[in-house]
Amino acid sequence: MEATKSEEIQLRCVEKDVLIPKMMREKAKERCAEKVEAFNHCCKESGLLMVFKCREQNAALKECLTFHYKDLEFFEQCKQEYISEKLEFERTGIPAKNRQQKLPTSM
Repeated sequence: MEATKSEEIQLRCVEKDVLIPKMMREKAKERCAEKVEAFNHCCKESGLLMVFKCREQNAALKECLTFHYKDLEFFEQCKQEYISEKLEFERTGIPAKNRQQKLPTSM
């Protein structure tokens, strides 16, 4: 039943054009973690010369991220996850980031 519910959800432009792409960027960074790490490592070691010395790592990172940004299946996956989070928020009133936090065991 939930699958039909998520198919019926009408997303606002801000959700389709801003919020879901933001989720895609975050997930793409996770999927490209190796390239992100290589670029960060190069930048730390190169200092001010990073613009010149890290071109190869930067190009590899951009290529990886762009691959995911253009993947329609990845967009659909993020869209469905966004809809699930939205429905859960409507049901509980608790944002996704707060749902994942553990309550303190003692006060």
